[in-house]
Amino acid sequence: MDKKDIYEHLAKIYLDASSKKKKRNKAYPKLFQNLFIVSIFVVIGLASTLFSSASKKQALHSETALVLQNDPAKINFNFNPAKKEIYTLNLNRLNIAHSKALGFSVRNISPKDKITLRIEFTNAFKERSEVYIRAIPSKWQDFKINLAEFKNITDWSEMTTLAFSVEEWNAAQKKGVVYIDNVRLLKT
Repeated sequence: MDKKDIYEHLAKIYLDASSKKKKRNKAYPKLFQNLFIVSIFVVIGLASTLFSSASKKQALHSETALVLQNDPAKINFNFNPAKKEIYTLNLNRLNIAHSKALGFSVRNISPKDKITLRIEFTNAFKERSEVYIRAIPSKWQDFKINLAEFKNITDWSEMTTLAFSVEEWNAAQKKGVVYIDNVRLLKT
């Protein structure tokens, strides 16, 4: 091989290599353009998701709560031998002075029975106060009771019990079942 052949061979390799670089340079702008378009769609999708979740949060009226009991409790009453059936939560001297309301869900399994539910707080100083919820519905219903309605409690810093009860004189039928669920103390 002489010098001329070597130069031609090297020129051919160089020119082929340089034309491939030009082709790559032309391919990269399309790649960047495609990535840019995809990123715009991703940003738009994220923005719409965040906007819809923010509007859902506003619609749900979020609340700060201390959940006391989240499994359904059953008050199975039969007033032939007893005068009252009670479901009690031990609060262990819980300080609820910063709470504003008591929230819970309740339902009566008998749509014909008119039941009134008694809700009672007791503190460590033996102060007791009760509120009544009349006509418990046969479908789950959420109730929120402002703690100010419990008038006889002056100190909320050491609460001992929260009791839900069905009394014989507050139920039309002698037998029945009331379910209580999602008992919580609300700060908002």
